[in-house]
Amino acid sequence: GYPPPQQAAPQPTGEVSLSKDRPVSLQKGQKVTLRKEGGTALTFVKMGLGWDPVQTRGMFGNRTVDIDLDASVIMFADMNPADYAYYGQLSSKDGSVRHQGDNLTGEGEGDDEVILVDLTRIPAHITTLIFIVTSYKGHTFEQVQNAFCRLVDGANNAELARYTLAGGMRFTAMAMAKVYRSGGDWKMQALGEGFQAKHPGEAIPQLGRFLSAN
Repeated sequence: GYPPPQQAAPQPTGEVSLSKDRPVSLQKGQKVTLRKEGGTALTFVKMGLGWDPVQTRGMFGNRTVDIDLDASVIMFADMNPADYAYYGQLSSKDGSVRHQGDNLTGEGEGDDEVILVDLTRIPAHITTLIFIVTSYKGHTFEQVQNAFCRLVDGANNAELARYTLAGGMRFTAMAMAKVYRSGGDWKMQALGEGFQAKHPGEAIPQLGRFLSAN
């Protein structure tokens, strides 16, 4: 008889569940519903974003380039940008999203920038939040390593999910993740898609492609 058909490898675009014991490691495209293991919805989360400059070998030893990356969140009402939080406006107009301020070098361990999101205060017309990172001086992600975003429970600071980017991409901006309404829930999806933008204003017109495919 004929050999059985090969099973296709499962695509990582499926949904994974949060676990209370350890953070979920998301693959590109994967999504997770923002509910704790017992089924209670999360109400207050933090999105931590971090990166390290790549060390370059010079004649006089290693050096790191100061890379000024900026994390921003753009809030959409269906397809239309409605509000945002970034280094130039640290709180969304409705106060539901607050940026903790700008880190100019990427030095040090842990999160470089943190954005607080009160899911209970997001206005009803806001359907999607897109978390992006832009490179103010035009450095590309080829000069960045260990870039990640992680979702943290604001109630107890426990890390819930983490998405780590593959390095070496020739883009000045990255759509890291989106948090969006799905029925009565909020979901987070790892995006990891690069594009060219040095600041959020240049990025916003390029984010439409992330809005439709929920």
